[in-house]
Amino acid sequence: MSDPSLKLASEFPVPDRAQWLALVDKALKGAPFDKKLLTRLYEGIVVQPLYTRTDVAGETDPSGFPGASPFARGGRASGAGVDGWEIRSEHNASLPADANTAILDDLLRGATAIHLRLDSAARSGRTTEAALWGEGGIAIHGPEDLDRTLKGVLLEFVPLSLEAGASAERAAELLTDLWRARGTTPDQARGSFGLDPLGTLATEGRLSAPIEDSLTRMAAVAAATARDWPHATAVGVDTGAYHDAGATATQELAAAMATGTAYLKAMTAAGLDIATALGQIVFTLSVDCDQFLSIAKLRAARMMWARIAEACGAPESARRMRLLARTSRRMMSRRDPWVNLLRTTVAGFAAGVGGADSVAVLPFDAELGPSDAFSRRIARNIQILLKEESSLSQVIDPAGGSWYVETLTRQVAEAAWTEFQKIESAGGMAAALIDGSLAERIALSWAEREKNIAKRKDSLTGISEFPNLHERPVERSRPDLKPLRAEAASYLVGAGSPAEPGVNIAPLPRHRLGEAFEALRDAAEAFRNRTGNWPRLFLANLGPVASHTARATYAKNYFEAGGIETLGNDGFTEVEACVAAFKASGARIVALCGSDGLYESHAVAFAQALKQAGTDCLYLAGNPGERKADYTGAGVDEFIFVGCDVLATLRTAHARLGVCA
Repeated sequence: MSDPSLKLASEFPVPDRAQWLALVDKALKGAPFDKKLLTRLYEGIVVQPLYTRTDVAGETDPSGFPGASPFARGGRASGAGVDGWEIRSEHNASLPADANTAILDDLLRGATAIHLRLDSAARSGRTTEAALWGEGGIAIHGPEDLDRTLKGVLLEFVPLSLEAGASAERAAELLTDLWRARGTTPDQARGSFGLDPLGTLATEGRLSAPIEDSLTRMAAVAAATARDWPHATAVGVDTGAYHDAGATATQELAAAMATGTAYLKAMTAAGLDIATALGQIVFTLSVDCDQFLSIAKLRAARMMWARIAEACGAPESARRMRLLARTSRRMMSRRDPWVNLLRTTVAGFAAGVGGADSVAVLPFDAELGPSDAFSRRIARNIQILLKEESSLSQVIDPAGGSWYVETLTRQVAEAAWTEFQKIESAGGMAAALIDGSLAERIALSWAEREKNIAKRKDSLTGISEFPNLHERPVERSRPDLKPLRAEAASYLVGAGSPAEPGVNIAPLPRHRLGEAFEALRDAAEAFRNRTGNWPRLFLANLGPVASHTARATYAKNYFEAGGIETLGNDGFTEVEACVAAFKASGARIVALCGSDGLYESHAVAFAQALKQAGTDCLYLAGNPGERKADYTGAGVDEFIFVGCDVLATLRTAHARLGVCA
């Protein structure tokens, strides 16, 4: 019989933080604690190496219980429920028939909700520009297009969401008409129309009507939806534009809260009660492969929205945020896209642990054009594996009780709330977009991130780190859109030009983390296509393999991240042999690679000889320290080492080699 009072650790002394710090100091051997063990996030938050109960103030858990205020631990007491979160499949194939094939395939194989992204013509409101039909989304411009897209889909069983930008009101009308035409009753229909005028302004840089008019029309659609379609929502707050522009997690949350607040004001001004207005909004947040920050972001979002709802006088039952999570677009790479499988798996895990109601995992080839059946299958199966094999959805708030996650959630919420107040005090979200103040702050955040990416402090696997220069590219065929656009041009004959936009701003830019390095790879590939060879660098490896392999590998990864092929060898002990191999290689630039000891004895002689042999630029792999003057005097032009600006070095190398010509 077990003893309930038995404590397995009772015989061991309980260490305090001071004792732990003493042990850490011993292990660090004098290295500074702050530099080695603290992590500083772009959000201004410092992550500690250890969290304990003392990091959460008070005797009670500030996160409360699942399904209760402040909703950090989820919107439902039962967690994700028996079936878990919705597996949302996003579709952007240009032609309705192609989209339909993909939708039916997804529904038959595990997807439980469908998201339709309309083409650029619809999202931008420039539907009279035939050249935009089928670009970046499905060409849905009339009832026949939507009917073809959803042919064979049982609308009474499948939740649908729309991403239509400036055409969201028209798209909502098309969907409700289709529901009626197919006999889907109001009690059966489930969908999100996604009217998001401020998000459209941020993304497209224009609205066809003044902001107040756009918000009034949005509120009218919300009122009609609440009245006629009880299980549908009219309003969406999608933060993808801010995330893709480079926003931090706290800036993204602040934008979400400020946008949601503006929409609440518009809907209540139109006569909706606060509970009904809250029930009309669905939030979509981006999650990336920063696992813990993404988890904390989703938990903090629910806390913040519950606080806003409470301040507006909403009952507790109405304060729950409806939350969709989409894996980040900005983290996706075009080069070595297979790594995206790992990125989206981590992000999907974070979405599930963070308590999203619905999750969309982007296919690994999402940045290469319309995804094929294989990549969509893997994207579905990532979620199915997380839910059914990992049993992730069977645990209520898996991250609950982690002092790290709980502390990070609170810190993210507090920092985001400060940013939210900054937006509100300056006039609200519309004012922040029009005066450009929010865009400026996001641009500063992106600039800071860019610097760290350039120095590989933020490493990108397959792009800035461990690139595969000779990778086999993933090819994705694009449909022939000429017939569609010819049909559109014929259809639009005599159509009036679009109305004069009511609001114009500079749209937020769209970034990807790997864009700068991938631009170098693209330029190098174009150089190869012009000349027949990659731009090349010769590795002047000193001594035996064991002596130079570490720095030779470092140099190879360094330069091939910019598309510069490195020509390796087993190493040299004689200057003449090294010079002869360099001349035979056809390369114009060289990197010396060896141990510190070999640099001491050989670097000067090798550098002088290689420069005399015609080396255009001579690099030395490693920090030269006190020998810098000796090495530069011998002919070394640049030094490459951890912490230097890799991107700047590669751009200069491209210029020297004529890659950009």
